[in-house]
Amino acid sequence: MTVLAFALAIVLYLLASIHAYWGLGGVWPGTDQRSCARTVAGFRGIETMPDAFASFAVTACLVLATLWPLALVGVFATPFPKAGLAASALMIALVFLGRGIAGFTPAWRRLTPEMPFARLDRNYFSPLCLLIGTGFVVLAISGFQS
Repeated sequence: MTVLAFALAIVLYLLASIHAYWGLGGVWPGTDQRSCARTVAGFRGIETMPDAFASFAVTACLVLATLWPLALVGVFATPFPKAGLAASALMIALVFLGRGIAGFTPAWRRLTPEMPFARLDRNYFSPLCLLIGTGFVVLAISGFQS
């Protein structure tokens, strides 16, 4: 479980770092605001990246989520009981699983039709969310059992 916890923490930390970069005005993987927004946000008619507040809010949530797997396996010290950490890990799992599932629905595709986001979302972003959510479920279940 420790390997899974560190893998989740690393992936979440990298995602947090990318969101912080966007919050600071970065445009990778695009070449300007418009191409970056169409690549990583994909909302219909989007011309600029979401504002810095939105990027930093996601960054903060991802940084907090990074701590959960480490706390569940005892690498990160926390005053919370293991059962509480496991229950909240299930809530985090639901967020990622929900986002992952949403990426395959017609309603989400109508909301985010811009290319290349729509293709990248279907092939990479949504499956990654499903994997992260599944990792949290596995850690939560192991947390309830110990």
